[in-house]
Amino acid sequence: ISTYYLGGLLSGGGSCPDPNVPWNWARMYNEFQKQAVEKTRLGIPILYGIDAVHGHNNVYGAVIFPHNVGMGATWNPELVEECARITAIEVRATGIRWTFSPCIDVARDDRWGRTYESFSEDPYLVKTMAISAVRGYQGAGLNRNDTVLATAKHYMGSGGTENGRDQGDCKAPLRIVREQHLEPFAGAVEAGVGSIMASYCSINGQKMHGSKFFLTDVLRRELGFQGLLVSDWEAIGQVDSSYREAVKKSIEAGIDMAMVPQSWRQFQVVLKDLVNRGEIPISRIDEAVYRILVTKFRMGLFENPYVDESLASIVGNAKHREVARQAVRESIVLLKNNGILPIPKNVSTIYVAGPNANDIGKQCGGWTITWQGSSGNITIGTTILEAIKRTVSPQTRIIFDEDASEISGPYDVGIVVVGETPYAEFYGDRENLDLPEEQLKIIDRVVASGTPTVVIMVAGRPLTGIESRLSQWSAFLMAWLPGTEGQGVADVLFGDYNPSGKLPRSWPRSTAQEPINYDRRPSEAYDPLFEFGYGLSYTTFEYINLTVSPISPKVEDTITIQVSVKNTGSRSGSEVVQVYISDVESSLPTPVKKLYRFQKVMLEPGETRNIVFTIPVSELGLYTEGPERIVEKGVFLVTIGGLTASFTVN
Repeated sequence: ISTYYLGGLLSGGGSCPDPNVPWNWARMYNEFQKQAVEKTRLGIPILYGIDAVHGHNNVYGAVIFPHNVGMGATWNPELVEECARITAIEVRATGIRWTFSPCIDVARDDRWGRTYESFSEDPYLVKTMAISAVRGYQGAGLNRNDTVLATAKHYMGSGGTENGRDQGDCKAPLRIVREQHLEPFAGAVEAGVGSIMASYCSINGQKMHGSKFFLTDVLRRELGFQGLLVSDWEAIGQVDSSYREAVKKSIEAGIDMAMVPQSWRQFQVVLKDLVNRGEIPISRIDEAVYRILVTKFRMGLFENPYVDESLASIVGNAKHREVARQAVRESIVLLKNNGILPIPKNVSTIYVAGPNANDIGKQCGGWTITWQGSSGNITIGTTILEAIKRTVSPQTRIIFDEDASEISGPYDVGIVVVGETPYAEFYGDRENLDLPEEQLKIIDRVVASGTPTVVIMVAGRPLTGIESRLSQWSAFLMAWLPGTEGQGVADVLFGDYNPSGKLPRSWPRSTAQEPINYDRRPSEAYDPLFEFGYGLSYTTFEYINLTVSPISPKVEDTITIQVSVKNTGSRSGSEVVQVYISDVESSLPTPVKKLYRFQKVMLEPGETRNIVFTIPVSELGLYTEGPERIVEKGVFLVTIGGLTASFTVN
């Protein structure tokens, strides 16, 4: 720092001080910052970044929230904002002021190893959560002691690569790229995101890090982004086989800050030579430096470069864990229930099995303590088994046998927790999404004992190979990667919380159906095991009185959609009201239906509520190849909860 004037540092996954505890992070940060502030000529503070993607997840003892796919399943933007706000508080308490989050890729193929980092397959749901996350991280101002600089990543197309290959090629017409992958970044920019990270991927063969069209023309001029554009980890070197050309192309394309943790010295030498020879104009360097300095000034780094190390005690506190517990509750999707749930707390015997039942590392997934994450007792938290034990009556006997090899049943209830082992990025790319056979056999053994069986999946994406056995299961829940607060799972199992999660992804019957997305074109098949937006409750809801006005709007008008929702069951519960619109007479192949609005509402038994949505007609426009949406005349169909209504744009 003091010799080569580095502008920033980062801690990648697993790049931690020893011991890996909050106060030591704060001490380390202050020592690094001291080198920049007190031992360089200009005293410009460094910008320290970290992948705090589901809590301050590199730090032992920090609260770990569900990964984004689980947060998407909550369909609760306010909760996403609150979790981001708490993450910002914990990150700032260790001195760090820059998080490489939120990930707002639109994951269109479950085979992709970063699917769990994406909120959804749907651009609108991702955009909505992106706005909330940015607001949560950045709060009322970057110069406060409880906010951090957010980074919207990975701009763009990472979730749409061919066969779900990480760092692959997104092959799609420009209008589809805009429709599916640009929209969330437009939302992040509208929310004031301070930094954006470029993607490793290519779009139609062109590496994003070397694309002036996407990084400057679209991002800067079209979306109006004025913040800091940072490269991904050593991604600049992928732009060209010649490192010199790679640096030249990426800087010319618009990269402001180079993340080069392995080749930083080579990068400095090459870039300086390119400027001295006039191959890169000094004006481009000035532009990048200006953006970096403005960001540092906005963050208050010059006035307050250090952190009070005593603040680290706030990390992982009980209040923060309670919010994470609520996030777990709301993220769980109940996919099947023959009446066995909720389980009475005074049931006599519960048989628990499965490799993910008592493993905090598997609950948290990748990007936890280390880059790839790992199984085992990697941080402080509550496993699902521990949560079950804390919840039931003292008289209830719980038997835990991970592989169910000793089962002698039948028992009153069996709970089998299966799923994935931790992974991150390309290490998670899969050609086969089937749940491993050995885990299916664990479930089979419990079922064969005559025990009514509840299956819980802990995974970063829907897993296949379960359809033929599903009829044998009494209940099936998707818990995603819930993080440290396993008590939230038990809250749903035993009825302390009524499940309200809805699938943010279509659940395929087999890997052969990939990519499978609900907003398909008319020529594409859609026959999932569970549809996008599906999720059961312990109560029931009825939709009535769907209306749209005006029924003949003009392009400049706003339509108002109203529908009434009634809780027809005996328990209070939350329902996600989802508004889908179909362009019936489009001149281009358009989605069969698209999500345009949603709202999560809590209803008491017998309560009816009228829900109102407003949508500018301009939002219904089609992208062609340019940045403008074109609204076509014709019939549009609105679908909410099985009800339909139409209107005609004139």
